[in-house]
Amino acid sequence: MKALFILNGAPYGDERTYNGLRLAGVLAKQAEHEARVFLLGDAASTAKAGQKVPEGFYNLQLMLSRVARSGDGRVGVCGTCMDARGLTEAELAPGTHRGTLDELAQWTVWADKVLVF
Repeated sequence: MKALFILNGAPYGDERTYNGLRLAGVLAKQAEHEARVFLLGDAASTAKAGQKVPEGFYNLQLMLSRVARSGDGRVGVCGTCMDARGLTEAELAPGTHRGTLDELAQWTVWADKVLVF
C-alpha cells in the first residue's frame, strides 16, 4: 500500500501531528508499504532541525526522520507555509525538502490512501 499523510497541526501542543507520524513511522518500516508525509500549515515547523525537548518528551524531528530514512524525497514541507513561519530551507531537518502544492497533488494521485491529521 502507498500511503500519504497530510499533517496540519502544530508540532507540539496537540497530538494530531504526533499520532500521524506514529502511524507513518510504523508503515515506513514495513517493506510492503510506502509512506510519504507532507507538512502543511503549522505542521511545517515539525521539520525544523535541532529540536530540543524536555527529557522523556517525544521529539517529532526524530519521528519524522523514520519516514525520511525509508526513501529519498518522502517528506515534503509546504513552501508557502515555511515562508509564512520564517522557516528557511537551511533550517529543515535532514531528509525533508521544501515542497509545493503541485508535488502534493502528484502524491495524492500516487497514493492508495490519503490520511489527513
